Amino acid sequence: MALSIALLSGLFLFFFFYALVVTKIAPKTQVKERVQRLRQASILAEQGLFASEKADKPLPFSFVWEMVHQMEEVIIRFVPQRVYQIVAERILQAGKQHIWNVNDWVCLLLIASLVSVLFMSFFAFSVMNLSFLQGVTLVFSSALIGGGLPLVFFDSLIATRRKKIIRQLPEVLDLLCVSVEAGLSFDGAMAKVVERMQGPLIEECQKMLRDIRMGMTRRMALTNMSDRCGRPEVYLFTAAVIQADRLGVSMGKTLLIQSENMRERRRQTVKEQALKAPVKILLPLAIFIFPVLFMVVLLPTVFSILHNLTVMSK
Repeated sequence: MALSIALLSGLFLFFFFYALVVTKIAPKTQVKERVQRLRQASILAEQGLFASEKADKPLPFSFVWEMVHQMEEVIIRFVPQRVYQIVAERILQAGKQHIWNVNDWVCLLLIASLVSVLFMSFFAFSVMNLSFLQGVTLVFSSALIGGGLPLVFFDSLIATRRKKIIRQLPEVLDLLCVSVEAGLSFDGAMAKVVERMQGPLIEECQKMLRDIRMGMTRRMALTNMSDRCGRPEVYLFTAAVIQADRLGVSMGKTLLIQSENMRERRRQTVKEQALKAPVKILLPLAIFIFPVLFMVVLLPTVFSILHNLTVMSK
């Protein structure tokens, strides 16, 4: 009973501080939010992302995002810098840095942990009546799981995006090679590729071209592109282009060699996956198919033996 009262008191304090944030702190941050939106407007206009953040957030959960946005000014002061770095890296690798806000996701991570702790505390001590040590262990585990779910969501987005990048890279290299051999510069060939194709790799190429136009060196722009993609194939491509640009080697030959190497790596990857297939099939065979085969083969024999034993006993 005392624990239930404590949990209800905690919920009351939570909503009290939420109301305090809404009435006192949120109005002061409206001007800052408008200035920040105006600063991001030019970037969003170049990418065609005028659909605001609400378009990327589901409508049924809009009240959650509104609560997170209003509470971030208070929560943000107690978060370690390392957590910000982890979330910022995830957003950057997912390609959502111009749509999603790091503060919103950090606050959502903390709120998910808090809700998991409150729910599991009530469930462990009031419903299951566990001991103190068992309850604390369960509550701590629920906090880790609740806080880790957004990171799992990021990891799934990043893995899907990287697969699309690797699948698109050989075609991009072929088009770059043809354009450079036709007489275009590397930047012009990249602009032609961006104009004719779509996909996550094309978005990264577009960001790279934008960085070059804003005054960044080609080497730094390519390095940032490879960091955002996070794949060794893209690292090899950008390193080869940087080396060719530095040494004055023919860019067409460099791109041709990279295209051939990339296709060879893709063939090797397909062969490797094909060789792994028999090993992966063993577990489904052992669980689903072999028992059925044993039943089909052995059951008639077992029935026959049982029938003969009953006849002999008579």
